[in-house]
Amino acid sequence: QVQLVESGGGSVQAGESLRLSCAASGSIGSIANMGWYRQAPGKQREWVASINRGGTTNYLESVKGRFTITRANTRDRMYFQMSEVKPEETAVYYCHAQTVFARTYWGEGTLVTVSS
Repeated sequence: QVQLVESGGGSVQAGESLRLSCAASGSIGSIANMGWYRQAPGKQREWVASINRGGTTNYLESVKGRFTITRANTRDRMYFQMSEVKPEETAVYYCHAQTVFARTYWGEGTLVTVSS
């Protein structure tokens, strides 16, 4: 079992920066990939970025160059640096983890509100 807890959400102005954190506990040694998803009001949840055990990162095209996903060497914490945020990126941001056994886990989410 893996438990994930997000923090760092809040309200910001367009163009500002925000850093999200995800604290992982439990069987963190079994985590293969971690990532961030978001769900805007009235829309489906979408993948935004991910990082694997080797540190390889992938990003949604629209956030490339503005958002950065990193992971602590201890693998118990993941970060999401969001810069130049846009109003349309207002959403609940979820931490996601997938283990080597292909099990997936989700945090409860943290709300990011970007005002223009």
